[in-house]
Amino acid sequence: MSGNGASSSSLNMISGEDVVNNNLSALVVDDSPLLRLLHDIHLKKYGLKVQVAENGKVAVDLFHLGASFDLVLMDKEMPVMNGVEATKELRAMGVTSMIVGVTSKDGPGEQQAFMEAGLDYCFEKPLTPEIISFLLEELNKHNNKN
Repeated sequence: MSGNGASSSSLNMISGEDVVNNNLSALVVDDSPLLRLLHDIHLKKYGLKVQVAENGKVAVDLFHLGASFDLVLMDKEMPVMNGVEATKELRAMGVTSMIVGVTSKDGPGEQQAFMEAGLDYCFEKPLTPEIISFLLEELNKHNNKN
């Protein structure tokens, strides 16, 4: 797992009840219908409003049309526009949402280029409820500072 200092011990200390927030929205970007559904279900359990996209181009187009999301779960390997390209494009557009890379390849070399595209975190998929709790806790901390 890569990111800004998240350790497995800190992930275990977070309880789901602490991070439920009905005001947060998420975009799940993955070419796998199964993983889109799995992440959609997990996020909705925490009260998030969820939208899904099957590739990076659809995600970028949504932002071009004025959509905004607090959290973006971005798959790395997708047809049409992959996660690295989509993340670079979103950051170039000024998107400040938390973008979390989700990849089936957990090697440090695989994650480095993805992180350099502008991710906040990168995890191996599928995301577990503990990782989602951690991400929502980080989002809540960020939102409370603003």
